Amino acid sequence: MEINSSSPRTIRVVSTFANPFDDNNNNDNNSLTGVDGQARKPIALWPGMYHSPVTNALWETRSKTFERLLDPPKDAPPQSELLTKTPKQSRTSILYSFSSDYILREQYRDPWNEVRIGKLLEDLDALAGTISVKHCSDDDNTTRPLLLVTASVDKIVLKKPISVDIDLKIVGSVIWVGRSSIDILLEVLQSTKVTSDTSDSVALTANFIFVARDSMTGKAASVNRLSPETEQEKILFEEAEASSKLRKKKKVEEKKEFENGEVNRLEALLAEGRIFCDMPALADRDSILLRDTRLENSLICQPQQRNIHGRIFGGFLMHRAFELAFSTAYAFAGMVPYFLEVDHVDFLRPVDVGDFLRIKSCVLYTEHENSDRPLINIEVVAHVTRPELRSSEVSNTFYFTFTVRREAKAMNNGFRIRKVVPATEEEARCVLKRMDAESLQSNKGKSK
Repeated sequence: MEINSSSPRTIRVVSTFANPFDDNNNNDNNSLTGVDGQARKPIALWPGMYHSPVTNALWETRSKTFERLLDPPKDAPPQSELLTKTPKQSRTSILYSFSSDYILREQYRDPWNEVRIGKLLEDLDALAGTISVKHCSDDDNTTRPLLLVTASVDKIVLKKPISVDIDLKIVGSVIWVGRSSIDILLEVLQSTKVTSDTSDSVALTANFIFVARDSMTGKAASVNRLSPETEQEKILFEEAEASSKLRKKKKVEEKKEFENGEVNRLEALLAEGRIFCDMPALADRDSILLRDTRLENSLICQPQQRNIHGRIFGGFLMHRAFELAFSTAYAFAGMVPYFLEVDHVDFLRPVDVGDFLRIKSCVLYTEHENSDRPLINIEVVAHVTRPELRSSEVSNTFYFTFTVRREAKAMNNGFRIRKVVPATEEEARCVLKRMDAESLQSNKGKSK
């Protein structure tokens, strides 16, 4: 697949800033015409929009559908009959012309001349949302559209560095649906050569799970069925279905497993932590207490950060969580960290405009099995805090995995990642839970 070429289904992303070297700042009059032929507001003035180069491009392309979401028909009935759609019908791709668009390139450049992962996470969530809308749409302007929200992110894995100087393409489609859930696979493609084998071009993969709610009642709503056509689509469908069953089984068994045999593992983890607390002079110098790796920031959620449904954009939350996780890994290792993956993320409760959001991070544990690529596992927890009610609720928990850049390690011959030890039973339980989840994912990967 040639990444630098575009097709009618490929949405081209352009920079959101005016080019100071370009005097042609004319608006396209066609883009200001609504679905009924009447003049409409430019996308930039739509309420409830989180703006980035990708969200602007997506909303311009799907303006007919999104205008219905912004202003649904009064007392409109729900969709009466479910449709059967194919993955091809929801497949969407977006193209970043980094090689030719200087301003777009500068919007996405990080200090190491790679793409900013945090911004990419925002874009992935935005594209997944558009794909879910495509699949659930019945193309009937008389019915009320569904409310579609990000339920979880199953896995995001970086397979190779992503350059900001080479054109980039993201391709995604629905691969499986349940009664009210939608599983979406996204692939970030980047290649320096023309090849028919896209496997060499895949730089990142991500699985997003959306759920549908009735926009009036708020209850779970059924979504259109999915009929895979190609052999690859059928394989992805079966794998996603198996993963869904595994997630449900894991939730049921998790509590039983923890209650039957975790005491010894907890004690072993806490033993070294007690030395730090009770006899700090005798503690291992190559270890550090988990609580001493913590960082935190906070913000008031602003109207400019809300999505089309009026809630804070999930991609924005992932972006902020990633930036804090990166800083935590950097301060802990003393070297520039290199992102590897985001593990399963659950969006437990929505975040609204005006919410006081506190984001806390820590190094949960480290792995040293591969001395050339030690792993730093970071936990980031977002709390919605309401001081007037004296309450604080977890909205999201993120788990990021980093290593250190090879060039940074080469410059420091005495490099060593310290071991992190918990000091409380709550911390130890969090560590064990993540270790078991990682072990399960590793074994599942080996079995494929």
